[in-house]
Amino acid sequence: MTSSAKSNKIAFGCDHRGFAFKALVFEILKKNGYEVVDCGTHSEESVDYTDFIFPAAKLVSNGECVRAIGVCHSGIGSAIAANKVPGVRAALVHNVEEAGLSRAHNDANMLILGSGFMSKDILPALIEKWLKTPFEGGRHERRVDKIQKYEQNRCE
Repeated sequence: MTSSAKSNKIAFGCDHRGFAFKALVFEILKKNGYEVVDCGTHSEESVDYTDFIFPAAKLVSNGECVRAIGVCHSGIGSAIAANKVPGVRAALVHNVEEAGLSRAHNDANMLILGSGFMSKDILPALIEKWLKTPFEGGRHERRVDKIQKYEQNRCE
């Protein structure tokens, strides 16, 4: 797969408590020129968030998608799960400022949202900020490099 082929793909995974955000997230992503890879869930029937967050995170880890978004009620479990996948830097974000910082300072490649703790009204600004904010590098790059090195040594 060429880098340009993956550069417009974003994976999405949610559980039943995040399902209410799904259509709006897809609309925002498509409006911003992204292709969405839907890892589920597909209804409000009770499911385990890990069954959908892991596949979305793995698509980032293996390079099939440039980034991913995950949604559950609090976002906490999804962030913990996603960060177990090598190469994934998932950030649980609650507002537009955190969305920007997660990209600028941490090069977050997975955005985690807690549907129970935010209004749908914030999603367009928050997601667009996350999509459009570049990684600043510099002193932040040293830190991200240390995270990656630790992860590689731990996983060998």
